[in-house]
Amino acid sequence: MTQPLVISIDAMGGDHGPSVVVPAVIRAISDLPQDVRFLLHGDETAIRQGLTRHPDIARRSQIVPAERVIAMDEKPAQALRRGKGTSMWNAVEAVREGQAAAALSAGNTGALMAISKLILRMSGELERPALVTSIPTPNGVTTFLDVGANIDCDAERLVEFAIMGEAYHRAAHGAPKPTVGLLNVGAEEMKGHEEVREAHRILREGKIDVDYRGFVEGDDITRGAVDVIVTDGFTGNVALKAMEGAARFITSELRSALTSGFLPTVGAVLARPALQRFRERMSPTPAAPLLGLNGIVLKAHGGASARDFAMAIQLAVDLARSDFSAEIERNMRRLPDALAEPAQAPADAAATAQGASE
Repeated sequence: MTQPLVISIDAMGGDHGPSVVVPAVIRAISDLPQDVRFLLHGDETAIRQGLTRHPDIARRSQIVPAERVIAMDEKPAQALRRGKGTSMWNAVEAVREGQAAAALSAGNTGALMAISKLILRMSGELERPALVTSIPTPNGVTTFLDVGANIDCDAERLVEFAIMGEAYHRAAHGAPKPTVGLLNVGAEEMKGHEEVREAHRILREGKIDVDYRGFVEGDDITRGAVDVIVTDGFTGNVALKAMEGAARFITSELRSALTSGFLPTVGAVLARPALQRFRERMSPTPAAPLLGLNGIVLKAHGGASARDFAMAIQLAVDLARSDFSAEIERNMRRLPDALAEPAQAPADAAATAQGASE
């Protein structure tokens, strides 16, 4: 008999709690294999009421009572001190105990990151998880990381992000050999700060099994120039917020233009299916995995709808089914050799690097 695949869900996290999480489970389960099961952590009465009319789904779900919830505005340090026994803590702990293959929460991002790091620990020599997101492009999506977890990154950290992002893109989006680029201020080799140029050297030498394509620029993120774009958390977060702000502005301006009079409104009604597709393409991705942990944890948006959270559940199942974690481990073992300095740097390369810093 096939071993069930269990997803552990913080049913109380986010802005809406069980009123969104339970309908999301109901919505997602019809598209999932029969061996997928759920651990739903939180208010037993509220969760059970939501499942009352769905006995078949209730049979595939186990409610794990949790009396306390971590608030959306709670500081990570507070969450660590008082988090034990909360729905978020229990959801992550189920992964460590082998009761579940992945954990999912729409709760407090900082608290989830801190609790996940404490409970699951980091893989290898990694210091902090990396937050990854998917950006829509004409070709599909670009995997973009880090988007806020690690503000300062040395070359080794950027190479680690490349390894993790490449494995994630293959698992989440089905690309057999994702292409990888480093975000920089230009495509020329002499441009960028020392950490980016050193990461470029390591990846270009090919000791790590990724299809590295070199430097990419800011406009390449939405152009789909490569499958995976790597940067530090400061740059990534600024870029992501700028893109989200631009998307909101475009959507708002489009809405204003289409409701500015009778004829535009009629046109908007006729174009509703196309506009709906536009809205879905411009919507943020439903969940951001925390990469680098000894276990799979995903953060869904706090204001996620049932549709969004159902998509996050599907992503959690896809990652749990994949060889994602093992691929990262295999490439991480190659990292020490790849980080070794070349025996002798060419004189002209050293001169070029010196000139770029002046």
